[in-house]
Amino acid sequence: MPQKKARFHIPVRSLAPNAITVLALCAGMFGVRFAYLGQWEASVTSILIAGVFDGLDGSVARLLKGTSKFGAELDSLSDVISFGVAPALIMYMWVLSDVKGVGWLMSLMFAICMALRLARFNTIVKDDELGAEVKAGYYTGIPAPASAALALWPMILSFEFGFEFLQDPKLCSAYMALLCLLTVSRIPTFSLKSLKIHKEHVIFVLLGIGILASLLITNLWMTMSVVGMIYIISIPTIALFSSRSKS
Repeated sequence: MPQKKARFHIPVRSLAPNAITVLALCAGMFGVRFAYLGQWEASVTSILIAGVFDGLDGSVARLLKGTSKFGAELDSLSDVISFGVAPALIMYMWVLSDVKGVGWLMSLMFAICMALRLARFNTIVKDDELGAEVKAGYYTGIPAPASAALALWPMILSFEFGFEFLQDPKLCSAYMALLCLLTVSRIPTFSLKSLKIHKEHVIFVLLGIGILASLLITNLWMTMSVVGMIYIISIPTIALFSSRSKS
């Protein structure tokens, strides 16, 4: 009699984080669709939602003990699309197409740099160097979600303040070129995972999270404008602090 094939059952806990990763990928693709339709605010919002999902999938995987090699590979592929390809296409359709070849080159370079950064990140994880970076209080280069948000930051500022110079394709091309360099650079950047909160301060942190959530809901673009400015200021500040601590 022919032997029955063994059936492999996948625990539900391992599907939950992968499902969140797929939602992040879908959000990134919706960002491209909304940009194609000229719905710019919805397009940027989709990328921000993808960032939220990206922050959740890893935490959910560790909480449910559902981490897997498949999930790690899926997360990287999702990040390339949601934080590399999607923002590049959105910026190209917004203003970079006005400078034709140069604008497309900057969009292409951003997607390539994001893929290179994520490949390096996967290598660091396999070499167990990531833990050392987090303990030191920084990441190497700008993380994928932050880089995607910064790529769309000129759009966010234009939504809130209506600055026409932010829609200059030459200025945006130069900005994207600088962001590409920072994404693949070895510059230390802020790591939220490295923060340690004293138990006496937990209530204030929770209060701050509640205030931030309410601000995001009531005035998304102003809040993201301020958050983006704070993050940009943190880049040279952490780089300077890191160099002094090593010396």
